[in-house]
Amino acid sequence: MADHLASPLAGEAAGACAALLDELAGLIERAKSMPLSTSAIIARDEVLELIGRAREALPAELERARRVLAERDEVRARASLEAEEILSAARAQAAHLVQRTEVVRQAELHAERLLQDAEAEARRIRREADDYVDRKLAAFEIVLDRTMRAVRAGRERLAPSGVDEAAEPAGTTPAGEEHFFDQDRT
Repeated sequence: MADHLASPLAGEAAGACAALLDELAGLIERAKSMPLSTSAIIARDEVLELIGRAREALPAELERARRVLAERDEVRARASLEAEEILSAARAQAAHLVQRTEVVRQAELHAERLLQDAEAEARRIRREADDYVDRKLAAFEIVLDRTMRAVRAGRERLAPSGVDEAAEPAGTTPAGEEHFFDQDRT
């Protein structure tokens, strides 16, 4: 863009236009005045020739200026488009980061709720298991108590009523060894 302005052709055209305008101004300054008037007598051919040469020099310079302005506008448009793309990408990335942060936060909350639910469920299952085992042990205790009473009653019935119990205590062998089962006794 600035290269066009600084190029030798641009400098020459600007110099040529300025020289032609200086020449035209000098022609007008040197022109003879009409008596009793501010008007000047100027050679028409000379002025028209200078204007023609200026016209020839100006289109090239104007075209260069138009190109420079068009390039400037194009560069501005590209820069504006790039800036908008960068802003759009930054907004998208920021939205993604916010969304990702929100997703992580939601996932952590969900995980916390799942953990609390699992712990509550484990406590409930433990209580139910303890209750179940307690009920089974209570039932076993009742059955065991009945069995113990039945065993005692059975032993009492089996105990010889007329035998000298002092001679041979129940549950021992004649040599003094204890029997594990009642039927081991003779």
